[in-house]
Amino acid sequence: MSLFPDIHFDISERKILLRLIDIITILGVLHITNVFFDFDYFELSQQNLVGIIVLVVYISVFGTVFELYYLPRTIKFQVMLKNIILTVSVTVLFYLLTPFYTPELPENRLQIIYFYIAMVSAISLWRWIYISIIAVPRFYKKALVVGDSFDIKKVVSNLESADPNYKIVGYISTEPMSNKDIATSSIKRYPIENVLQTINELTISEVIVASDYADGVSLPLYNQLINLLETGFPIREYMQVYEEVTQRVPVQYVDRDFYRYFPFSRSNQNKFYILTVRLFDIIVSILGISFFILIIPFIIIGNLLGNRGPLFYTQTRIGLNGRAFKIIKLRTMIVNAEKSGAQWAKKNDSRITFFGTFLRKSRIDEIPQFFNVFMGEMSVIGPRPERPIFVQELSKEISFYEIRHVIKPGVTGWAQVMGSYGNSEEDALEKLQYDLYYIKHRNLFMDLSIVLKTISTVVNYRGQ
Repeated sequence: MSLFPDIHFDISERKILLRLIDIITILGVLHITNVFFDFDYFELSQQNLVGIIVLVVYISVFGTVFELYYLPRTIKFQVMLKNIILTVSVTVLFYLLTPFYTPELPENRLQIIYFYIAMVSAISLWRWIYISIIAVPRFYKKALVVGDSFDIKKVVSNLESADPNYKIVGYISTEPMSNKDIATSSIKRYPIENVLQTINELTISEVIVASDYADGVSLPLYNQLINLLETGFPIREYMQVYEEVTQRVPVQYVDRDFYRYFPFSRSNQNKFYILTVRLFDIIVSILGISFFILIIPFIIIGNLLGNRGPLFYTQTRIGLNGRAFKIIKLRTMIVNAEKSGAQWAKKNDSRITFFGTFLRKSRIDEIPQFFNVFMGEMSVIGPRPERPIFVQELSKEISFYEIRHVIKPGVTGWAQVMGSYGNSEEDALEKLQYDLYYIKHRNLFMDLSIVLKTISTVVNYRGQ
């Protein structure tokens, strides 16, 4: 069997593949509809170049909002079909409402139905092919973990939960295996003597090295890895793979020297980026405050009926460089919810009122924070600001927790759109990993991605 791995698609490659084929199939089917049916609303021609570009942009944006490119949701056709219908419906609506950039509405309104059905059919057929042929074990990325210090169950859960097409098929460890490990491990352990033979037998795509920085891997294993490298076989370090697949910084696996392993994004010191972000914050905060003024009468009525008591509440939070400020929110809990002292908010928290549940799910309770954004205490995008007492506790238990404060806190952020709702120290660690990933990689493109994912969270009513 050949040393070189089978064909597989990385995360970025699959996302590009999905977007690219979506666009190609839509344009192709619309062209076929134009040729064989009485349909001239949309044409692939130079005269309609602007209309084509607008359609591509709409599909890409709304496809992101409705999770057409969120990989864990691309492997179930029933889920995909719902997202496809939502994406195409909103795309067609916006396309029809922007006639200055798109073709004029046809006299025969039946052509709009052709336009809609053609796009739904094109994406649905392609996604069915993707699920049936590409998102199958034949194209999984198979990995073998080797090293001297790792928890194989945690490695598997971290990587495979983030990418359903990434499979850990076995491991090789220089550490002795206890009877308890033999009884509880569902991942097969392979002998250290012949790594090459194991790779050939399992058709491994890459080797992940997980070792303790102080000791490193054993010399026999090290020599075999060097021989593999000389053949061009991909070998990567676990923390690098972890960060790439999960889009989180694995702070629990490194020593205290954060700067050695995780240099901050240059955007944190880039004056153009900082100015652009501040202008964006001002514009969005003004729009947010204006929207809040429009809906405040309805909120007041809802508060009187299902959330009796003060409409607003303020709370001290820790912001940029560890400075405290007062955050403004709509009250969603009963009055005196913390009369027994500060405590984590929990999922399905009994302290949350009926109307408060709606405010949280729709994220409307966060809108008053745009006043904080306008004043410069917060940004639209950044780590969520935490309360001083929790910051103090978490800083003692979690390494690097204070690094969250090197940038302004945000109304939304990478941790909010990627992670689960934080109600424990373990959840706080996961959120920190996402926050540090953002601090390390932040740029305008990532900020745009967070905005779109936030819209997706609101549209799908997943706030907490």
